[in-house]
Amino acid sequence: MGKGRPRAVEKGGLGQASIVSSNGSLNVSPAPVYYPTEEEFKDPLEFIYKIREEAEPYGICKIVPPESWKPPFALDLNSFSFPTKTQAIHQLQARVASCDSKTFELDYNRFLEAHCGKKLKKKVVFEGDELDLCKLFNAVKRFGGYDKVVKEKKWAEVFRFVRSGGKISECAKHVLSQLYLEHLHDYENFYNKLNNEKVRNHKRDTRGEKKTDQVTNSLSSKKRRKNNNGQSIKICMVREEEQLDQICEQCKSGLHAEVMLLCDRCNKGWHMYCLSPPLETIPPGNWYCFDCLNSNKDSFGFVPGRRFSLEAFRKVADRTKKKWFGASSFSRVQIEKKFWEIVEGSLGEVEVKYGSDLDTSVYGSGFPRVNDHRPEAVEAEVWDEYCASPWNLNNLPKLKGSMLRSVHHNIAGVMVPWLYIGMLFSAFCWHFEDHCFYSMNYHHWGEPKCWYSVPGSKASSFEKVMRSCLPDLFDAQPDLLFQLVTMLNPSVLVENGIPVYSVLQEPGNFVITFPRSYHGGFNFGLNCAEAVNFAPADWLPHGGFAAELYQLYRKSAVLSHEELLCVVAKNSCDSKASPYLHKELLRVYSKEKIWRERLWKKGIVRTSAMPLRKHPEYVGTEEDPTCIICQQYLYLSAIVCRCRRSRFVCLEHWEHLCECNPRKRRLLFRHSLAELNELVLMLEKHDYDCASESRSRRRQNSCSSGSVSLTKKVKGKLVTCSQLAEQWLLSACKISRLPFSGDAYAKVLWKAEQFVWAGQEMAPVRDMVKNMVDAKNWGESVQKCLSNIERWLPGASDEDKVHLDHISNLLRRDPVPCDVPGHLKLKGYAEAARALIEEIHDVLLKTSISISELDDLDARASNFPIHLKESEELREKISSLKVWIDTVRKCSTQDSPAIDVAALYRLRMEMQECHIQLPESVMLLQLIAQAEVCQTRCNELLKGCLTLKKIEGVIQEFKSITINIPELELFRQYYSDALSWISRVNSIVVNIHEREDQEYVADELKCLQKDGALLKVQVDELAFVDIELRRTYCREKALKAQATKMPLDFIQQVLSEAVALQIEKQKPFASISEVFAAGLDWENRATKILARETPLADFEDAIRSSADIFAILPSFSAVTDAVSAAKMWLEKSIPFLRTADQSASSSTFLCLDALKEQVSMARLLKVSVVEKMMIETVLMNCEEWKHGACSCLKDAEEILNVQDIDVETSSNVIYRIKELIIKMESVIAAGLKLGFDFPEISKLQNACLTLQWCSRVISLYSIAPSLEEVNSLIKEVKNLPATYSCASLCISVLAGVTWLNKASEVVSLAKSGIRIFQLSDAEDLLMESQKIKVRFPALVEQLENSIAKHKAWLDKVHAFFCLRAEEQSFSSLLQLKDLGITDAFNCPEVDMVISEIESVSNWRAHSRQIVGSSDGDMSSLLTSLVKIKQSLHRSLYIYEKSKSCKVRYFCSGCSLDSDDKEYIACSSCKDCYHLRCLVPTFVDANDGKEYSCPYCLLVESGSIFRGGDSPLKYSGKRPELKMLIEMLSAVKKFRIWLEEREMLQEIVDQALACRACLNEIVDSTSSYLDKDFSSISGRLTIALKALDVVGVLDPLACRKFDLALARHSWRVRAISLLEGSQRPVIQQIQRHLKEASTINIPLEDYFMKMLLEIKQTGMQWAETARKVATDHGELELEQVFELIEVGENLPVCFQKELKLLHDRSVLYCICRKPYDHRAMIACDQCDEWYHFDCVNLVSPPKVYMCPACEPLFKGKAALSALVKPERSAGKDGEPQTPSPRNMESRWKSNNVKPHAEQKTKVAADNSSEDCYIGVDCLLWRNRKPFRRTVKKRADLGTFSPFAFR
Repeated sequence: MGKGRPRAVEKGGLGQASIVSSNGSLNVSPAPVYYPTEEEFKDPLEFIYKIREEAEPYGICKIVPPESWKPPFALDLNSFSFPTKTQAIHQLQARVASCDSKTFELDYNRFLEAHCGKKLKKKVVFEGDELDLCKLFNAVKRFGGYDKVVKEKKWAEVFRFVRSGGKISECAKHVLSQLYLEHLHDYENFYNKLNNEKVRNHKRDTRGEKKTDQVTNSLSSKKRRKNNNGQSIKICMVREEEQLDQICEQCKSGLHAEVMLLCDRCNKGWHMYCLSPPLETIPPGNWYCFDCLNSNKDSFGFVPGRRFSLEAFRKVADRTKKKWFGASSFSRVQIEKKFWEIVEGSLGEVEVKYGSDLDTSVYGSGFPRVNDHRPEAVEAEVWDEYCASPWNLNNLPKLKGSMLRSVHHNIAGVMVPWLYIGMLFSAFCWHFEDHCFYSMNYHHWGEPKCWYSVPGSKASSFEKVMRSCLPDLFDAQPDLLFQLVTMLNPSVLVENGIPVYSVLQEPGNFVITFPRSYHGGFNFGLNCAEAVNFAPADWLPHGGFAAELYQLYRKSAVLSHEELLCVVAKNSCDSKASPYLHKELLRVYSKEKIWRERLWKKGIVRTSAMPLRKHPEYVGTEEDPTCIICQQYLYLSAIVCRCRRSRFVCLEHWEHLCECNPRKRRLLFRHSLAELNELVLMLEKHDYDCASESRSRRRQNSCSSGSVSLTKKVKGKLVTCSQLAEQWLLSACKISRLPFSGDAYAKVLWKAEQFVWAGQEMAPVRDMVKNMVDAKNWGESVQKCLSNIERWLPGASDEDKVHLDHISNLLRRDPVPCDVPGHLKLKGYAEAARALIEEIHDVLLKTSISISELDDLDARASNFPIHLKESEELREKISSLKVWIDTVRKCSTQDSPAIDVAALYRLRMEMQECHIQLPESVMLLQLIAQAEVCQTRCNELLKGCLTLKKIEGVIQEFKSITINIPELELFRQYYSDALSWISRVNSIVVNIHEREDQEYVADELKCLQKDGALLKVQVDELAFVDIELRRTYCREKALKAQATKMPLDFIQQVLSEAVALQIEKQKPFASISEVFAAGLDWENRATKILARETPLADFEDAIRSSADIFAILPSFSAVTDAVSAAKMWLEKSIPFLRTADQSASSSTFLCLDALKEQVSMARLLKVSVVEKMMIETVLMNCEEWKHGACSCLKDAEEILNVQDIDVETSSNVIYRIKELIIKMESVIAAGLKLGFDFPEISKLQNACLTLQWCSRVISLYSIAPSLEEVNSLIKEVKNLPATYSCASLCISVLAGVTWLNKASEVVSLAKSGIRIFQLSDAEDLLMESQKIKVRFPALVEQLENSIAKHKAWLDKVHAFFCLRAEEQSFSSLLQLKDLGITDAFNCPEVDMVISEIESVSNWRAHSRQIVGSSDGDMSSLLTSLVKIKQSLHRSLYIYEKSKSCKVRYFCSGCSLDSDDKEYIACSSCKDCYHLRCLVPTFVDANDGKEYSCPYCLLVESGSIFRGGDSPLKYSGKRPELKMLIEMLSAVKKFRIWLEEREMLQEIVDQALACRACLNEIVDSTSSYLDKDFSSISGRLTIALKALDVVGVLDPLACRKFDLALARHSWRVRAISLLEGSQRPVIQQIQRHLKEASTINIPLEDYFMKMLLEIKQTGMQWAETARKVATDHGELELEQVFELIEVGENLPVCFQKELKLLHDRSVLYCICRKPYDHRAMIACDQCDEWYHFDCVNLVSPPKVYMCPACEPLFKGKAALSALVKPERSAGKDGEPQTPSPRNMESRWKSNNVKPHAEQKTKVAADNSSEDCYIGVDCLLWRNRKPFRRTVKKRADLGTFSPFAFR
């Protein structure tokens, strides 16, 4: 297939061949390179499909076309110009974030105020200038924070961010560190804490936990509003009527204020869902918008530069390259290294120009295009071939198989290629293509491009690394990677585990980048490339990912992905595209289905279909609206509301459109789900016929499942969508059978909107909707037509009439869609119209009819209420007849203007078409006959030769005719033109030879000649004009010869022409004849001078005499050239004629070839000079010197070709070399004295240097030189000329020096203890010494001694390691190491000894750190291990003691078991302790009180805290068991025996035994579920003691024990809840149960069962109590008191519910009802409360007296008069308030008067909380005493009507 494995580029081909190709230096692997064959190269998409599986994991690949594919470059390089951008390369990575210093200062001061109580008043100064704290903070954040910067010593890098340019001293670094520590370190910790809190909140939200109010130390002064979940949201402080004053800056909406964030600086608002990317939770602390965070001053981007021509840009690029690399060649490694050093900011500021993103539709493409101009150098066939080539980037996006071929408009950079003109270091930053497209880049010409790529599979990891490496940039701009302005060194990515691959693109190469692969790179120099995107079928899943990414980041898309899918699916697609298209379309369909069904459930039932496209087969023919939230195209569906008709959102953001009820919103859809499902099924199998059965089966299944699953609540009942659709179908069928009503049809169609969007299950609904829409349109059209007919009045406009065709179309429907009452009446109107049409047809067919009859019929048609086409024909015929008659009558009158003959013929044709006989017809025929006679006569004359006389006769003959005849008008024009031309001729020829402006005369005559030839009439004056024109030309030439010097041949020709034309005697010709004679004489003299060598004076005299002749002489140039050549030769010869002294002192040397050229040129001179002989003498001297120089060089070559040098020949060779050097130096001096640039001089100098160096090397034969001497000789080799490097002596000496260098290095380094060389190296050098021709015996002897010492040391090492392990002591190993450092070469044995010693030392150091012993003390490690072993022994003893029943009388707190100490025993566990071991130490054993040890107290109290002062606490450091096991494993691997090994083994065994005992106790306690757990307490006490005593930490066992201890603590606290003196509240029970689930208490546990039972009983009672408290008196009071009694006897306390029930038991007002939220007022006398409506009050008065208290002030008589006896009977049925239990006195003193505000209570709502507050406000003392007698209440019978209103 022609595929190549991934490998580096091998060829250079770099434009000017200035770069040496090499692999990169960044440890980046090469991407694959492919070489397609001619056959494979025919189809680009097919070839890319074949290599995709192999190449896509690299993200990029290179394609080298076949050699035959060489497209011509289509742009004109001379006229091409383009705009550029300026790139600051040093800021692509090493730049500070574009933070706004004012925002930072504001936030920093808020931090200081909150934490320090002050602001930053003074400026921070660093090195004399103000320090920008914002830049310093971001710079430190870039490098990982303060701690990491200090640890890695990065303050120099931080300084480069803060202050550009300059260097920083160590002192300045320290000062900068201290300034940061003083001012910003606390702020950094606070900042990091907020970020961590933000991450925790985000994780908690993503797990779906319930959000609660969080109390945070916010620095913001903004108020927060709580949403439905209780989350605090920042909102603006606005009044209720000004809620929309604050709008979102993104969607321009002021709604949804509960999720709007306000910037803590500018106070502008943003919805959290409108941000890019959107926020899920409220950010802690202060929040600032991106406009306030980013500063325009520090914002980074590529600044537009000036426009360049290509030549000007080339000069700039060349200067840049020369600045960095000079004129020398450079490798790829050097360029890459330099580029990344610039990017990382270590080489200062660097700016370059880049002509990027040049639209080829504007600036032109480098590939041939059909409509472009073809250069002349390119053949037409070649041009056409590459115009149509599929690899032409202009054709690639539209190829067969590309998804983009369905896109209608050309998208620049995607569909239309972009051109790139680059220079050295111009870069394209890390990015992936729009919509994750593929991209193809072609390199037209110039130097290479270097590409880097990260495969798409690692894109997420790449983004994480970018964010972690550049945190400050991403904090300021979260969408930084979309901006193409940031680079990161690939080596950093590789270090973080990100695979990076590289490609070097050369001219003629294609580079392919794959979807979602991040790529970037830079240019090696001036080049031109072109790029475009394309999208084969396998791109579709990546396109879907890109669409979701754009939606997340609120980025506008280039095109609609959904529209592309639908359009491609509808069009034909091949088998390769179907699987990808099916999968992606199925994803889109599923998403659309889920959201539409979800919105239907939410209440969005109003729907409308989007209008159809005019060109649905293409993408982008019409622009869809975009979502105001996520900015994505809304192709498939959208949501709109009546309150914002111009704003649309996608289905996912429907809640963010407005705050209206969902029923007011409308779903707009382009395709129903059924249509989308059809597309999916169509793509499921490429063979449509075989898949039809499976498709129908799936449709049935989808219909049934969809109708069942889609349900919602309607009027309190759950109904399915199918049930609603069936109900609608029944109602629609019923309406369709009734007489037509537009309103009824519109209403039923409105109800059908909620079904038409759905799937195939709603097909019957859509069919019925279609029929009903058709019927509605038909019925309304019939009614409208009938109404228009009946309302039309005669004389009204015809535009208001109904057309008969429209009526016929309506009446043609059979059967009719619906029953319209006026259908038959409209049919009658139509029949009457057809009868009138028949009458019009009959009239128009008659041949004899008058105009009046036609007018009468037209009047009848005009008054008919239906518009008839035939009436228009009738009206047009009448009008045309009237116009015809009027025209004929005008033609017959003499006063009317002449009419054309063609008009007469038209009138005759109209007369024949009318078929009507009119009197004006005869008049018309007479005029036509007269015109035809005139035409015949004129045509006869035109056939012959026209003369003026004939034309004049015809004009006179037809002078009186009134018709406009074309032929007669043509004769008149001919006659006028001829007379005018003759008049012009006569005016010009007058005195023509006397005029001086003969040039102008010639133009006039030429014009006359041309005009006369164009005349259609013969004239005699035309020949005269020809002769005069020739004479004028001749006179013009003569005048020209007089005014300007002309050649003699020209003058001779003019004189000859004048003689021929007989004008030679005229004035100008006499003067030029004299000039001609003088010129001939001078030419004869010049010919004689040039024929032989003549002195220079003769030539100069001839030149002087030529100045008097006013003509151009032919030989003048030859004479002047001979003089100029002689003078030039003399000038060039001056340097060669100087003396030898002058030449030697000159700073420049003459060229010998120039001297030879001067000698040869002297022979060609036509002028004789004496300097010729002098030049030849100088040349002869130079030739003699060259001969002597060549002799010396030959002698040098003879010496340098000597083969072998030994002791006898070495001195002879040195002597010969010295003599030859002296000779050559004299020859060199002589050559320099001659002053010529002889090449032999440099050769002689090179030979001298070479011979001198060889002589120095040969002189070292008998001594052993030092390494410095040999190194100096090696350095001199680099300066030796390469001319004699191949000579035998040089080769031998160079080989000897090389050996000498190696041998000296081996010997000297071995003596110094540096082990670089091995024994084999020394032996190889010894063997090599026998082969070299120049030997050094002294150094050979030293080598042999070193080898012997090494072998002796090896024997000792082998003997040591052959001993038994116990005999291999560590001290012996140390002695071997010291001896090996001085005597041994580099060998495995040395490394083995050193490695073993280092391993033991490292192990001991590591072990000391683990066990906590002091460093450097070997015995301390053993001591610590012994202490740990003793603690393990004591711990095991405690476990074993618990299993025996015997009491041991010794201290459990120390290791001393002597009996003479004072003991005290624990009353619980019976263990004994020394008094001195207890804490506190003042425990008295003789005080008679029982003593409990801390362990028993801890277990009995249920505490889980095991810290504090424990008597058994191990005092030393506790190493982990895992670390001890690792130590034991490591010590077993050593070759030598260590005494710590046995001790470690015992410790590990005992520790594992302790773990087993502890696990046994934990397992036994975990399985215990009974009520009595005293046995568990004892075991836990034993475990506590054993864990405190042991000196080894076992985290796994401790965690298990902590869990067991927590369960025990839970049981202890459960007993206190159940058996405590106070009843627990329900919240305590719930918290305890929640804790039980956390620590996995089983449900079978006794206490778990009890708590669950209590909770269930209590919650049931509380629910009942809350219902009764709000039943408004429905339950009897006795039952209320019973419920109160039950609640008071519960084992759990419900204080709030009991208080509600107590309040519920109180009655008010004359209606004797409990508090029910109605408005009430209190009596100012008795403080009894009354309802407004019961006492007939509308508003509260200032003073109110109740009906019971008012008579006390008016008298008993008045009161008795008001009481009506007939209403007193109602007192027996009056409800009474029973006495509540434990009620305190409610009497109120009469002297306290309530305020007016306190007297009235109005219920705001019916919530339980408000109820509680309202009742609580009605104090017991303000309520009417229940102790009033029934008799007193009977006195209120007067007001009983109020109670029954």
